Amino acid sequence: MKVLELNFSSEEGKNVRITVDEPVDPIEPEQVKGAMDEILAADIFLDTDGNPLTEAKSARIVDKTVTTIDIN
Repeated sequence: MKVLELNFSSEEGKNVRITVDEPVDPIEPEQVKGAMDEILAADIFLDTDGNPLTEAKSARIVDKTVTTIDIN
């Protein structure tokens, strides 16, 4: 399963991560940056202390592979 992680910093310098499960391929850097800019402009996400997000820091794709091991 792929996950898109969007990393921001808040007004108080805290790191905030927003994840998107199963992002559409191919992932275009310009679209990711645009989406992050829209998130900042909407001003609806806060850190755990209630401070607004102020900066888009980074984005990455995490590809998780889960294999179930039969132990019975």
